[in-house]
Amino acid sequence: MDVVGVVALFGLVLVYFAIESSEKKVRSEVSRRIDRLESKVDLLLKQAGLEEPALPREEEILALARSGKKIQAIKVYREVTGAGLAEAKNEVERLT
Repeated sequence: MDVVGVVALFGLVLVYFAIESSEKKVRSEVSRRIDRLESKVDLLLKQAGLEEPALPREEEILALARSGKKIQAIKVYREVTGAGLAEAKNEVERLT
């Protein structure tokens, strides 16, 4: 491999790591902002004397999770909420 190829490869590696680092910062900032918004919504609900609506099919999800069928519980949770896989897994584990 000639010098130009090595320099080009090195440049591509640097660009890749710069983009990856930037994406992590953006994801972190978005996550932080979502957490703040959720806290504010919770406070508003509390001050208004309202409760968050119950999760549709929550009893079914709980029954599946408690009987060791967490994958099925996650599938139902995703179907009901439209959540992603990681979020659904975390919520099902939190419910049990």
